[in-house]
Amino acid sequence: MSNSNVNLSSTLVLTINPRIHFTQFGVYHLEKPVFLKRIRHSEEEIKSFQIITDQYDYRKELIMKELRENDIEIEKISIVLGRGGLVKPVKAGVYEVNEKLCSDLKNNLHGVDAVNIGGLVAYAIASEIKGAKAYIADPVVVDELDDLARIAGHPLFERRSVFHALNQKYVARKHAKSLGLGNDCSELNLIIVNLARGITVSAHKKGKVVDTTQGFDGDGPFSPVGSGTLPMGDLIKMCFSGKYTEEEMHSMIRGKGGLFAYFDKSRSHEIDALIENGDKKVLFIVEAMAYQVSKSVGAMHMVFDEKVDAILIAGKFSHNKIITDYITKRVSKIAPVHIYSGDDVLGALAENAFRALKGQTEILEYK
Repeated sequence: MSNSNVNLSSTLVLTINPRIHFTQFGVYHLEKPVFLKRIRHSEEEIKSFQIITDQYDYRKELIMKELRENDIEIEKISIVLGRGGLVKPVKAGVYEVNEKLCSDLKNNLHGVDAVNIGGLVAYAIASEIKGAKAYIADPVVVDELDDLARIAGHPLFERRSVFHALNQKYVARKHAKSLGLGNDCSELNLIIVNLARGITVSAHKKGKVVDTTQGFDGDGPFSPVGSGTLPMGDLIKMCFSGKYTEEEMHSMIRGKGGLFAYFDKSRSHEIDALIENGDKKVLFIVEAMAYQVSKSVGAMHMVFDEKVDAILIAGKFSHNKIITDYITKRVSKIAPVHIYSGDDVLGALAENAFRALKGQTEILEYK
């Protein structure tokens, strides 16, 4: 796909970011947003579906309704790009949504998360628009790990690559552009910290993510909703104590761990409010989280056999100066630290869509 067969000036791109309690989407023209919307879903609505991926048609209809009511020229949408989900490990890039990808997303074969809905909603919407195509970009399972990074310490286990690939790759390209390198990260060694409700810290070596923490299953620093790496012996005892089901143990590690477990709150504005109110316990635990993030940055530093050019801090919690100042103070001895505040998932998806439209990135096939 390139601008030789698509008129960019008349083309619209629709990007979709599904989360548990909301669906966020945007319409873009010439890489600029023309319509942004967040639709909230009540607990009752969510609970009416047996499995999370059953919601794709319901969310599709809500998006289409908003587009019509806001006079969006739906027939001009040529790309519908959903946030990528937990599918099999793939290389970085843009993937056209096909039947195999839909099947893997719908059946949650590689993990259950709201992000799995993204490709399904994109496919359903594109199917209703003449000439439109559905894609995902840089799903969370992008796998570029060095073989050494896969070794877990026992032959029955292997480390997996699950991280904030979309935002981290997007931020890496933004940093490259700031240095006059365009989208080319092949000259850069970066450590990227993504501070969101989950936290991942990754080593980007000449454009490839050769190692990363894996916050989805509980590896690395704890986060607003994840427990991170817990004391293994105590965790095993808890699993066999008879007090908790397998589902409860999973939610303890991811979903109801981290800051949520300590304070029953995990959203950035909630934590900010507690800190601003002078709650010393909250401040202490938040500093402990930043301390663990800093340790992970130090560990990723050891991955490189040459100097690290920069440490980039991004994600929804990167606006919090208490957290970023604490991390910066500890890790700036490694490399200069740059803050890319926010978590622009829709913008990252749109950037990938227009790179595809311009022929700047290959359209890959999911097999």
